[in-house]
Amino acid sequence: MRNRANKRKGAAWETELLTGLRSAGEDTERLRLTGAEDEGDLVIREGDGLFTVIEAKNAKFEPGPFVDEAERERLNFAKHRGIDPRQVESVVVVKRRGKGWRKAFVLSTVEAYFGLDAA
Repeated sequence: MRNRANKRKGAAWETELLTGLRSAGEDTERLRLTGAEDEGDLVIREGDGLFTVIEAKNAKFEPGPFVDEAERERLNFAKHRGIDPRQVESVVVVKRRGKGWRKAFVLSTVEAYFGLDAA
């Protein structure tokens, strides 16, 4: 039963984030679950063929595993569409207890945020 409640909380958070980003003018859509090759929860089309894949989390704060998951999903998104992975960024947006979508945390790595080549 607890798992079902957690799924509902997660789905509600994705919807809140999607609605909020759209209201702020972002070209955002929900991504479908694809099993082992999941692509993330939401995607923002940035224009010029660039995308930001969002992994939305409403769970215990675990930044390392969250960012690793978002990176895998970024690569899956690019692979499934035949896009150069360099055209796709990924972030994790983590809900803060008692706060709305605008006050959520955004996680990335220094490498990704500053566009540094992978070492």
